[in-house]
Amino acid sequence: MQIPVKAIWVFHAAARAGSISRAAEEFGVTPSAVTQQIQALEVQLGVSLLTKMGRRVVLTEAGERYFATITDQIERISEATSTIRGYRSVTMLTVRATPTLSNKWLLPRLASFLDQNPELEIRLDGTNEPTDFNRELVDLEIRHGDGRWPGLFVEGMAEETFIPACAPALAAAGSLSAEELTRFRLIHSVKSQAQWPAWFKLAGMQPAHRWRRILFDRSHMAIDAALDGMGIALESSMMMERELRDGRLVCPVANPPSVRIVTQWIVCPRDHLRQKKVRLFLDWLRAERDRMPGQPAPQ
Repeated sequence: MQIPVKAIWVFHAAARAGSISRAAEEFGVTPSAVTQQIQALEVQLGVSLLTKMGRRVVLTEAGERYFATITDQIERISEATSTIRGYRSVTMLTVRATPTLSNKWLLPRLASFLDQNPELEIRLDGTNEPTDFNRELVDLEIRHGDGRWPGLFVEGMAEETFIPACAPALAAAGSLSAEELTRFRLIHSVKSQAQWPAWFKLAGMQPAHRWRRILFDRSHMAIDAALDGMGIALESSMMMERELRDGRLVCPVANPPSVRIVTQWIVCPRDHLRQKKVRLFLDWLRAERDRMPGQPAPQ
């Protein structure tokens, strides 16, 4: 029996992407041509490998075993082909993350991942819009929210500590009581899970009058406003890590109440975890996360 080599590669692409249409795009053929190749392979093997679930395809039990068996060999063939051509293959990893996490936490660290994995290139998509993994070619997302997204792999990035922060020229570190904060303009991140009214309640006080405020819909804008001396922000120390370390921002309140929340989550379809590039990035994320004070993060 002749081995259907092309059909094996097509099946691997469809299984890796969880999508017939994505495999078709990869090979430059129609979705029906991909389906025909996979059906021909199933006839040769005498088992069903894939089954449809909505717009996605999922592996059967036999498909899982077959995919696991051929993946290492296919990766070796790809590497050998690139070597014989005289250059190293480059694989694209597409990551979506919130603008604040992209700018304040991920970008300062990203060079280390690229240095460790020179065969990978990264496309970083900084947006708050959740990924539709059925339609968009995104490998992994770091999503802001409550972590409840059924059907997806979800892991908490880190438990963040939210503290008041301002430029030291506005107020020195530890120089104010909670009651004295209302003398200053308070900076609000309207989409944040930590808000000033709840913080004041934890501090055991009720402001006697309406405070001055400025509102932003992105935390990185609120942090930058605090840096510019506009007022005092209530933000995640994880997102302000560099600014706090460099002394450009300080916590003006002595012994502020503890506000700890997981707001950022690693999210992707479970079948994306089979991809080597996703596993490498996930392992790197965990290592970087675990270097932060107060970690590891909750699952």
